[in-house]
Amino acid sequence: MAIGGLILKFGQTGLRFLEFGCAAIVLGIYSYFLSVLADKNMHIPTWEKAVEGMAGAACLYLIFCILLTLFIGGIPVFAVLAIILDLCFVGCFAGIAYYTRHGANSCSGIVNTPLGTGLKSENAPGAGDWGYVCSLNTACFAVSIGAILLFLLTAVVQFMLMRHHQKEKKFGPGPSNNYTSGSGKRSFWKRNKQNKGTRDAEMATAAGAGGLAAAEHHHHDHHGIRPSHETGMTGSTVNNNGQVPYASEPKYGQPGYGETGYGQTGYGMNETRGAAPVNHAVTGTNY
Repeated sequence: MAIGGLILKFGQTGLRFLEFGCAAIVLGIYSYFLSVLADKNMHIPTWEKAVEGMAGAACLYLIFCILLTLFIGGIPVFAVLAIILDLCFVGCFAGIAYYTRHGANSCSGIVNTPLGTGLKSENAPGAGDWGYVCSLNTACFAVSIGAILLFLLTAVVQFMLMRHHQKEKKFGPGPSNNYTSGSGKRSFWKRNKQNKGTRDAEMATAAGAGGLAAAEHHHHDHHGIRPSHETGMTGSTVNNNGQVPYASEPKYGQPGYGETGYGQTGYGMNETRGAAPVNHAVTGTNY
């Protein structure tokens, strides 16, 4: 796995621990409030039950996130599901912040708390005074605001994990990345060097082909016919009384040695150079 993927996964796991801490604080405090209300046979408002339920659901969800992020983090199906749930819990903690909004007030004088209203210095139901109960509610309000920001952040990181996983799957191990996972990106100067080398090779090939074609065309224009590459011809030159500067002489022992012409492709062929015919035959010699 690329180092970028490890950083994203461990960073996401750390954020999940922080989210779990926020949810656990709200769950623990409101569990205390509900237990005091139930023990004193006091009325339990529905919104307090809602806060307890949302905090409990967030804790359960975050336990799975902490355990599974390192193993399945970035897989598209699970990543999309996690992003949707993160946004849902943004709404949940926004609701918790609204219900615990009295915690934003100063815990002095007469305070309004989930257990009731009373003077800060007076004893509250359960343990402690009303000021203590107010400070607990303030803590719930503060961590709910923090959880909203954390869930937004983890949704973004989850999207980055998904994109990273898709790149790893698309490019994978191969020659371009030395058979290690990664996007296979090359340095800018390496790409330019490779492109330049390919372009130079193509230009050299095109130039060579053009030069060969031009030379062959010039040769045809000069001699009128394409020279024969028959293996029976030696390619040697015979002066022939200064009339023909170049002629092909048959090898010794080949048919036509010492005989007259065999046509245009035979040995000792007759050609017409200007107005006079030229005989290329070589007179046989007796040894």
